[in-house]
Amino acid sequence: MVHKCAEIILKSVFQQHGICSLLKRIQVVVQLLKRFQSLGFDEVTDLCSSLGGSDCIKANAKSCGECIQAGPNCGWCKKTVSDFLQEGEPTSARCDDLAALKSKGCPLEDIENPRGNKQLLENREVTNRKKGAAEKLRPEAITQIQPQKLSLLLRVGEPQTFSLKFKRAEDYPIDLYYLMDLSYSMKDDLENVKSLGTALMLEMEKITSDFRIGFGSFVEKTVMPYISTTPAKLRNPCTGDQNCTSPFSYKNVLSLTSEGNKFNELVGKQHISGNLDSPEGGFDAIMQVAVCGEQIGWRNVTRLLVFSTDAGFHFAGDGKLGGIVLPNDGKCHLENNVYTMSHYYDYPSIAHLVQKLSENNIQTIFAVTEEFQAVYKELKNLIPKSAVGTLSSNSSNVIQLIIDAYNSLSSEVILENTKLPKGVTISYKSFCKNGVNGTQEEGRKCSNISIGDEVIFEINITANECPKKEQNETIKIKPLGFTEELEINLQFICECQCQSEGEPNSPACHAGNGTFECGACRCNEGRIGRLCECSTDEVNSEDMDAYCRRENSTEICSNNGECICGQCVCKKRENTNEVYSGKYCECDNFNCDRSNGLICGGNGICKCRVCECFPNFTGSACDCSLDTAPCMASNGQICNGRGTCECGTCNCTDPKFQGPTCEMCQTCVGVCAEHKDCVQCRAFDKGEKKETCSQECMHFNMTRVESRDKLPQPGQPDPLSHCKEKDVDDCWFYFTYSVNSNGEANVHVVETPECPSGPDIIPIVAGVVAGIVLIGLALLLIWKLLMIIHDRREFAKFEKEKMNAKWDTGENPIYKSAVTTVVNPKYEGK
Repeated sequence: MVHKCAEIILKSVFQQHGICSLLKRIQVVVQLLKRFQSLGFDEVTDLCSSLGGSDCIKANAKSCGECIQAGPNCGWCKKTVSDFLQEGEPTSARCDDLAALKSKGCPLEDIENPRGNKQLLENREVTNRKKGAAEKLRPEAITQIQPQKLSLLLRVGEPQTFSLKFKRAEDYPIDLYYLMDLSYSMKDDLENVKSLGTALMLEMEKITSDFRIGFGSFVEKTVMPYISTTPAKLRNPCTGDQNCTSPFSYKNVLSLTSEGNKFNELVGKQHISGNLDSPEGGFDAIMQVAVCGEQIGWRNVTRLLVFSTDAGFHFAGDGKLGGIVLPNDGKCHLENNVYTMSHYYDYPSIAHLVQKLSENNIQTIFAVTEEFQAVYKELKNLIPKSAVGTLSSNSSNVIQLIIDAYNSLSSEVILENTKLPKGVTISYKSFCKNGVNGTQEEGRKCSNISIGDEVIFEINITANECPKKEQNETIKIKPLGFTEELEINLQFICECQCQSEGEPNSPACHAGNGTFECGACRCNEGRIGRLCECSTDEVNSEDMDAYCRRENSTEICSNNGECICGQCVCKKRENTNEVYSGKYCECDNFNCDRSNGLICGGNGICKCRVCECFPNFTGSACDCSLDTAPCMASNGQICNGRGTCECGTCNCTDPKFQGPTCEMCQTCVGVCAEHKDCVQCRAFDKGEKKETCSQECMHFNMTRVESRDKLPQPGQPDPLSHCKEKDVDDCWFYFTYSVNSNGEANVHVVETPECPSGPDIIPIVAGVVAGIVLIGLALLLIWKLLMIIHDRREFAKFEKEKMNAKWDTGENPIYKSAVTTVVNPKYEGK
């Protein structure tokens, strides 16, 4: 209830203020929610009633039936006492949520609030029977789902939930119909199928003692261009010396029988036929097998259809090639076990085929060659409860294929329902084996179910509106591929019980101008007013308007309503939580004084523009709290004995004291400082009063305690001060000072002061030395680095100048040639 109120209040604040204002008021709202803890249940209910019920009020219900259709939590007050509705309130104000009606004074027995229910009509237990048991049950006597019949009474918006149990019965009867493609490409397959009857009988005996088998074949529509219509090809469509039978669309060779030998005998007489195109007319055959139940011989048991082919398929629309445009009618057209309308009706669509297979509870096994696996796997995804198996080139593995496909189909249960009435929704939740649960679409099915396993489905059905005609509806839920089903009869609550007790032309409705039902008048045509006291022709009469004006006022219904038949009917505001009321619509519940942005400070209810405060609150805006807890000082006294508590705040009477609890005094010598020296000399025999301790410090009783935890704590009746002071040795000591009712002072002191430890010299000296050394090394490294950089720059400069020098031997003043010429003075040139 508190959480719901919180949600409503936040919504109300958001509507009245913007997001920015809302953020500023978050702290106020949090404080408001904390105050709910001090309110009683009835008070919280009243507050919620004043704020809630918007969905019911928005419905503007004129009758009880309209009210209960507005929502599952809406009720109608049929109380006939005139003081239930405030003056100016319309009849629709009788419709509100239950808590709001109760707070308005409507007794519980006068509130119409019909509820839906469920009733089991047929609930047989699921069959527990072992294979080979002595009793031989008829198929219709075997039960695999529970319950079988159910009745639901639905109210709009109120869901009804029930459980459905499914259990696979052992030794359940099986009907299997083998539908085979007899086009020429299946010639070698036919030879293997001829002995299928007895062999399959032997294998199926391991699963069930009640097994029947049938056989049918198909080729193609007997028109061009699917087959050749020349007389010779109609007699023998095969080439060469091959002896083939005339082409046909579908033929029921053998209806379902328990005689395997008869299957072998009739299938052995079949011959291959032929056609022109590759896709076959298998869909025509499947449709006839599904809808011709009497000719095929289907029982209400597990129905399996094995569709064997090595080609694709034609579907709806392909018939246009042969001039066939009439859609398939989905009816049986077998004459002498032969489909006679293939030239008249088009192939069925996949959706049409799915519908008929589902209606007749037939599970399909597609036994196709490897080449067409992909095509038929896509088809399997469209047909519920179907399987695909790979057929060998000569169908030699067909028995194992059927067994595997059957086990796969029977291990999965999928629920489906018939078409739902308008406005009704259904949801499923499955509880399968090994704790596997599913919801939504997965909630419809369970997999890996073995014989004898039980699974549970939880089904939820909700009516979102009442049907136009209050007729009952029937829906059915069944597992796909099974004949058993759950039948559900739906009934709708669209009217109240009290409406059937109405009094037509009642004297209570202004001389019989309406039907008095559910505490209110439902007016006859042409009459209006709460009591049908006025004709529609009189609505705008000026004489009536005079009754809707207050004295000395020209405003009709205070401009907040309409005057109908001399009575004010107050208009509704966009915010349904805001209501006009009063004889002249002069009252409302949203124009009261506000505090912290909230009507009545969030601590009361606004009635006729005046706040009615909750307990412990007063004031015009209920902003004055009578709670004295915020005024409680740390010594346990209200306002420290220095002031009065007004609206949860201290008003300090002593001008020296200030603060929220009158404990702050800027000019006062503190209690701790005042008694510090005396406590120090008595407890530790030191301090300034050590010598005069016995004379000056014996005015209090002293008690030593071991630790600070043992000191007295706040909350005791005597005023108490906690102190922390330094002694002459710079040690901290702790004590408390209190005065009891007899005026005796008591001191509790911790016997061991807390002294600060001296510094550790060695780490400090080591750190300083290490710092100096590191700084010196860093400076040396920096100097060395600078020198290296300087030398490299000088050397680079020298190298550059050396490269740029160009010496000329003719210009060098100190150049001397290496060659010396010597002249012989005696040489005469001869």
